[in-house]
Amino acid sequence: MALDQSVSRRRLLQLMGGAAAVGTLAACGGNSGSSSSSGGQLKVIGVGDQEAGLRKALDEYKKAHSDFDFNLSFAPADQVQTALRTQLAGGNAPDIHVVYPGNGSAMSMAQLSKANLLTDLSDQSWTQKIPTGFKGAFQNDGKTYIFSPGSSMLGAIYNKKAFATAGVEPPTTWSELLAVCEKLKAKGIVPIALGAQTPWITQLIPYALVPGTVYAKTPDFDDKMIAGQASFADSGWVDAMDKYLELQKKGFFNANPNGTTYEQATSLVGTGKAGMAVQVSAVLPAFRKASPSPDDLGMFPFPATDVAADNWIPGGVVVGIAISAKSKKADQARKFFEYCGQPDTLSAWAEAVACVPLYSDGEPKVDPVLKPFLPYLKDNKAVPFMDQRWPNAEVQPTHFAVVQELLGGKTTVQDALKKMDEAYRKTA
Repeated sequence: MALDQSVSRRRLLQLMGGAAAVGTLAACGGNSGSSSSSGGQLKVIGVGDQEAGLRKALDEYKKAHSDFDFNLSFAPADQVQTALRTQLAGGNAPDIHVVYPGNGSAMSMAQLSKANLLTDLSDQSWTQKIPTGFKGAFQNDGKTYIFSPGSSMLGAIYNKKAFATAGVEPPTTWSELLAVCEKLKAKGIVPIALGAQTPWITQLIPYALVPGTVYAKTPDFDDKMIAGQASFADSGWVDAMDKYLELQKKGFFNANPNGTTYEQATSLVGTGKAGMAVQVSAVLPAFRKASPSPDDLGMFPFPATDVAADNWIPGGVVVGIAISAKSKKADQARKFFEYCGQPDTLSAWAEAVACVPLYSDGEPKVDPVLKPFLPYLKDNKAVPFMDQRWPNAEVQPTHFAVVQELLGGKTTVQDALKKMDEAYRKTA
């Protein structure tokens, strides 16, 4: 599945941060065995889109270390933001657990490390290989607290057979996107599957559009926001949200997005009942499982403007893992993290979750479906996921809520963005 396609290291060095709410509901599962000589199983909890890579790394490490044993389970992303955070504060969290890069959510690296809930990993050898531009996603006050295998792209995962049925190709401009959606709809195919009942899904279309409507024109928008010189309500975020609603008003989403789950939307695309869904590449394994053939699926950058050269993409460090500061098996966990940091292990994990490896011995290889995104990386037309530089954990849940309200016709774009501005200005 790997593609001999190198990624611009210069661009990758500039990509940092992560969509803080990338996760899927996965059935809890474990890898049971006899207790290890060092005091029993290592408890590990993640979110579903980590499963392919995390389970592979744990299984391979166990094969080489007979005294190592673990119990692996998965939780919905929304539950992680609440229940796991409570466990961490109470000192009864799993030894190794999911954590989101950068800042912007209750389970982000920055928020947890500030609360002294994570183990410092700075003395591990792999931390010296973190690209300079990525350090904001991994480090707080110069100390490393998270391991992640690489960066994920965000765009449209599409069903090739559905597109062929409608006689359309991946669009490169906003007008072309609307035309593609019209043709899909005319063939009885849902143009865009949207599972907005699952809160983290609500952010993805704005994240896909904002690089073109905001950052292509104002690359220093985040700096201006921090300095109080810009706002959501008086920026290209208005255009992005208007376009979000335009897609709904034209009937390009499935019926009742607020009553549709992530899993249902995934199934719609996998089976060809829907043409596409705006998603991160890290969830490609789930879409492939929902499809009769993995080759039925492709991915393309989701266009935001009618000038192809002005369309940028979002990309960010994928959800990672950390060690609880109060883990009684921290020594075992740290040894596993050193193993994860080896280039071969890291590359295998990155390939399993369809992301670009954080680093490699040679030029990184990527999943073939990511090929359309590589020119954007090379041309410096990519920005981190928006939440990575948000200053607190209030903006993201506000974003989720106002999008659901917009889709439900309960608020306006201006009021929604004003609420996000208010959340942004909150201080602890």
